[in-house]
Amino acid sequence: MAATEENSQLFPIFILTIMALPLVPYTILKLCRAFSKKIKTIHCQCSECARSGKYRKSIFKRISNFSTCSNLSLVLLWVIMIILIYYIKSTSREMQVFEPFSILGLEHGASDSDIKKAYRRLSIQYHPDKNPDPEANKYFVEYISKAYQALTDPISRENFEKYGHPDGRQGFQMGIALPQFLLDIDGASGGILLLWIVGICILLPLVVAVIYLSKSAKYTGNYVMHHTLSTYYYFMKPSLAPSKVMEVFIKAAEYMEIPVRRTDDEPLQKLFMSVRSELNLDLKNIKQEQAKFWKQHPAIVKTELLIQAQLTRESAALSPALLGDFRRVLELAPRLLEELMKMAVIPRTAQGHGWLRPAVGVVELSQSIIQAVPLSSRKATGGSTEGTAPFLQLPHFTEAVIKKIARKKVRTFQELRDMSLQDRAELLSQVGGFSSTEVQDVEMVLQMMPSLTVEVTCETEGEEGIQEGDIVTIQAWVTLKRGNGLIGALPHAPYYPFHKEENFWFLLADSVSNNVWFSQKVSFMDEPAAITAASKAIEDTMEGSGATVKETSAAVREAAEKVRSGSRLVMGKIQAPAEGNYNLTCYCLCDSWLGCDKRTNLKVKILKRTRAGTRGGIVSEEAPIVEDGAEEEEEDEEEEYDDYESEYSEDEEDERDTKKKVPAANGTVSKKGTNSELSGSDEE
Repeated sequence: MAATEENSQLFPIFILTIMALPLVPYTILKLCRAFSKKIKTIHCQCSECARSGKYRKSIFKRISNFSTCSNLSLVLLWVIMIILIYYIKSTSREMQVFEPFSILGLEHGASDSDIKKAYRRLSIQYHPDKNPDPEANKYFVEYISKAYQALTDPISRENFEKYGHPDGRQGFQMGIALPQFLLDIDGASGGILLLWIVGICILLPLVVAVIYLSKSAKYTGNYVMHHTLSTYYYFMKPSLAPSKVMEVFIKAAEYMEIPVRRTDDEPLQKLFMSVRSELNLDLKNIKQEQAKFWKQHPAIVKTELLIQAQLTRESAALSPALLGDFRRVLELAPRLLEELMKMAVIPRTAQGHGWLRPAVGVVELSQSIIQAVPLSSRKATGGSTEGTAPFLQLPHFTEAVIKKIARKKVRTFQELRDMSLQDRAELLSQVGGFSSTEVQDVEMVLQMMPSLTVEVTCETEGEEGIQEGDIVTIQAWVTLKRGNGLIGALPHAPYYPFHKEENFWFLLADSVSNNVWFSQKVSFMDEPAAITAASKAIEDTMEGSGATVKETSAAVREAAEKVRSGSRLVMGKIQAPAEGNYNLTCYCLCDSWLGCDKRTNLKVKILKRTRAGTRGGIVSEEAPIVEDGAEEEEEDEEEEYDDYESEYSEDEEDERDTKKKVPAANGTVSKKGTNSELSGSDEE
């Protein structure tokens, strides 16, 4: 029984040890990260973003930022540890080693007469006949009597002095550090212990595994439902115009789970009347179109209206219940749009190409949602192919202001950006009627906007020229510059209620055939990860080309320095198509800003197969290797992308079939890429 009590008292120490082993190192790591984190403002500080309250660091915001699941769990575990330490300290006196001399209040080696005197004195104080207290009775029986017997019996005293215990040499004892209630059950200790072991070692891991597998079976790694991905894959079409991407986007399973309440009917009807002009309804048959719209699934109707409320900036008129659903729709939008983009560029054709037209439409929809700009504002107007949408993302800009500055020959967003600070300030103050504070806000946002340059090369490693069937290596350096000197930053988005990191999509595509040959997501936020990825890619490339260790190290250092200065490396491999000239375009599309997209022309020539090897293709007679730039002789046969305008002004046109096979690629880059308002191409 004593051994059982001792084991029970060790149980808190056992739990404390198990908790402290992972908790202390994790806490130290978390504190080190918190103190080493650089305090740097990477968000917009204009007056509109300040009024949105998204970046305001109030006491409630600080508490909410701290009150994450991991932080609260950490604090709770430390509270439990402190309680355990206090409990162990308060019960430690009960775990003292049996010491008869100390119990009787004597020194070691005391005589028999001293022992008897001490025993009589303590008996008067603790004997049951003298003291009715139960605790005194227990102490007298378990300690005083046992100590007196151990010191008066010659054998017991000899054992104590020799082995430290009245009963002589003690054997090695082992116990189980379990609480008393698990072991102090008459005749059932073994069964309780077995149930405890089964529960901790079998049932608990099984429950955790079932919960994890049930969630992983429903969601992908990006926390998007598998059902959503299958829906996006099914409805994605090569001829999907940018203005039609919305119809696919709102069919996500996550949006279907948003409840549709009866009390939402009247607010949604009012919202419908406000955004009706943005719903692509046929005005000639408006009654039939409205009836058809409301016959859709209620969740789809509600989602589309809430997104249109964001695009038209009508969210202030929403009811409190709808406002919660509105925030939920916008919170899910970036993840769903990213997966929709992947469904657009996923290899679909026999050559392993994705589709350009819907991919551009997804990016345009993402830009419009983040900046709260109507899709109709992207239609070409006057001398601008990009519409008024890029202007509307700037603070204090309205349609009236855009018309006023257009009369001063500033019709495109790029023309406004290219103006000097003084000229732009005069234009906005004198023509637009802006105050000095409003002009300062505009300049602040323009300083935050990214400016991109792209350098692309395509080559077959270790070979001259590119032949059909070769494995072609695509290497591109995407460089970002801002007027304020930042590299990674949060976009100006006062109408989007959540923090949103800007991402870019690099696409190597043939705009005529609507094919995306290669795609990759690019981020400028995580510099250490970008340095690691670029260094590994350059190192593998240099080792494959047979470079020395010194050359490889120099190339890796140069790549790391490029990343630190604001560049990101994009690398990939594709298989060269059939022989011919290919007029490709490299797109770098931003998912958050309008008017910042970049395109670079890339002319590539594929030669006939003359090399034997494992790349495939039939070995034919030798053909002359064409030097870079020789393909310029074919210019009169090529179609430039300049006429490839936004589909929002061409939705009602008939789709044209493009059956002509267009030739494809060798690595000459047209370095004069221009900013463009991008869209789709004709149906393949």
